[in-house]
This record gives sequence, C-alpha cells and structure tokens, in this order.
Amino acid sequence: MSSIKFSFLHRQIADWRRLVSKCLLLVTFLLIVGIQPAFAGVNDDIYDGNMFVVYAGNGSLVPSKFTLAQSLADKRPTVLAFYLDDSRDCKQYAIVISRIQEFYGKVTEIIPISVDTITSKKTYEPTEPGYYYSGGVPQVVVFNQSGEVILNKQGSVPFEEIDDKLREVFDLLPRTETVQLKRRSFNEFSSELAK
Repeated sequence: MSSIKFSFLHRQIADWRRLVSKCLLLVTFLLIVGIQPAFAGVNDDIYDGNMFVVYAGNGSLVPSKFTLAQSLADKRPTVLAFYLDDSRDCKQYAIVISRIQEFYGKVTEIIPISVDTITSKKTYEPTEPGYYYSGGVPQVVVFNQSGEVILNKQGSVPFEEIDDKLREVFDLLPRTETVQLKRRSFNEFSSELAK
C-alpha cells in the first residue's frame, strides 16, 4: 500500500517538474522573442526618453519651473523651445537649449514645450504656448522683459543667433566686442553646505 502511494507521489512530482520546465522554457522563449534591443539614437525619430537628459545631459529643463503666463507676468526674459522627444532634429538641437541655460539660466526663463502637450483649440491667448507654435519642431521663441517676441524661428536656430538676441535684451556688448560668456556649472560643490 505504501509503495502504491510512493509511486503515485513520484509520478505527481515528475508531472509537476515537466510542467514547471515547460513553463520556464515558454517564458524564456517569450522573453527572447519579445525583448527588442533599443535602436534609438540621435540620428533617428525613435523615442528613447527625455531628449534633454539623453542627448544634452540636462534633466533640469523638463519640467520647467514656470509657465509662460507666470514668466511674462514676472517680466522675465523668456525662451520657449518647442520640441518632440522622438524627432531627430530636436534630439540634435537639445544641446543648444542646454547651452542657453548654461549661460542665461539665472536671468532668463527657459521653457521647453513638448508640442504633444499643447491642447488643440481654435484660438489661444498670448500667455499660452500654443499662440506662438507655428507647426514645426524645433522652434525657438525669445521674449524680452516686456513680453515682446524678439525672435521666432523654426528649425535649428544657432546658439549664436539666440545669444545675440539675449545680449540685446540684457544690453550686453555684441559677441565680437566682448569676452566670451562664462559657463555655469550645474553641479557646483558648495563647501558651506558640507559643514
């Protein structure tokens, strides 16, 4: 009688082992077939994350600290940068927006706007990003302290062109007549905080 129970138990264990091994084999197969390697890069239109983090090394830009309405109300010079995370042109342009922050980040509001987040309406107020969006990316719009648009261009606008406009806003000498702007470090170490 006990040998019958032992034989039955032995078959049950063998059946469970086969079932478990088949399940593991199936899961392994599905993982191998289902996992696609990441082929996204700076030269394609494939989404691979926040482009400012991935391609400009600057995660501090998104989300922006202020809205356009707040920035205009505070009378701060503002740079709107319209983009898409899955656009090769925007990925390549991300470093320019990061450079603007590098030099002007303490005195200018830089507001990257993913065009996917612009709600579709018939009309927009001048305090809404959709009012300035012209339908293509990348696009840069620069406002002075009075809220006037002093630059509104689509495409890969060179840093120097944006720099020239911001120099006018801040009444700085032209690039040809001044020393280079000093870069800010994003990861400055403060010995005062370490105490």
